[in-house]
Amino acid sequence: MTGVPLVFDSPIQDAISSIQFAPQSNNLLISSWDSCLRLYDVNGSVLRLEASSEASLLDCCFQNELVGFSAGSDGSVRRYDFHSGTSEVVGNHDDLSICVGYSNETCQVISVGLDNKILAWDTRMEKELLCLVNVGSEVQSLSLSGFEMMVAVGRSVYVYDLRNLAKSIPSKKSDMDVNIKCISSVPHSRGFAVGSVDGRVALEMSSSSDSNDIRYMFRCHPKSTEKRLHLVSVNDIVFNTLMDSAFYTGDNEGYVIGWDAQSRKRLFELPRYPNSISSLSINNKGQLLAVASSYTYQEAKERRYSSNIHTTN
Repeated sequence: MTGVPLVFDSPIQDAISSIQFAPQSNNLLISSWDSCLRLYDVNGSVLRLEASSEASLLDCCFQNELVGFSAGSDGSVRRYDFHSGTSEVVGNHDDLSICVGYSNETCQVISVGLDNKILAWDTRMEKELLCLVNVGSEVQSLSLSGFEMMVAVGRSVYVYDLRNLAKSIPSKKSDMDVNIKCISSVPHSRGFAVGSVDGRVALEMSSSSDSNDIRYMFRCHPKSTEKRLHLVSVNDIVFNTLMDSAFYTGDNEGYVIGWDAQSRKRLFELPRYPNSISSLSINNKGQLLAVASSYTYQEAKERRYSSNIHTTN
């Protein structure tokens, strides 16, 4: 099964950029190129909020159950109050704002843009820019875990301590020889997984014992073999919130696959979706996987069926 589709009275009119489950509930935050941020109650199968803006929305995240953020193509980082339905601009990039995240540990909302900058605001302070880091190169993806922020820049991964963002930190070279498309940090542990533009996943997980460290790379396209490679971008990776060794990949040909990092085995493969997989999210109990099937504007010949979201147990 491909799961249960979310039903909208007014269908999403453009590509879905990101989906994120709420910290404690099965409310799903959805950002889209149609300039709308949507809050969908998966349990009740009802749309709780639809907030329009002037710019396409390229990413979204929760602060808590009542507040969220979006990153816009006009460079804006916008804050939403779900209870009142109001929104306000927190700050702006000099170019497109492409990623946004929130840290519970430091109460920071963090964004990256095509201006090659990382911006951070302390949500306890009124719109005051806390830090600006000029990376010097285009950031493709970011992920937050505890006090660490990881950003994918070209073929490298930069790791920052959120308590000292201004400090220069050397990059960690991944095993990739092509650009990284997405990065996802391992919850409750030290490590990350990156997906490449040519269909590979590189995984690094550290433990208290060096002998138990995990580091390897593999091709995740279901049709890839040693003799025939399918060079398809891995668009998103998400770890199970309760089982660190379980993670899921979604690629540009519509495949979603579950993996076990410890055994290095495939757990399952969902039937192919009609569109590319633009985003994945797992709920806080680790039992419900949301899949956004949507075109991604990555390829001229990309299939363009209606954007949709499915949930599967």
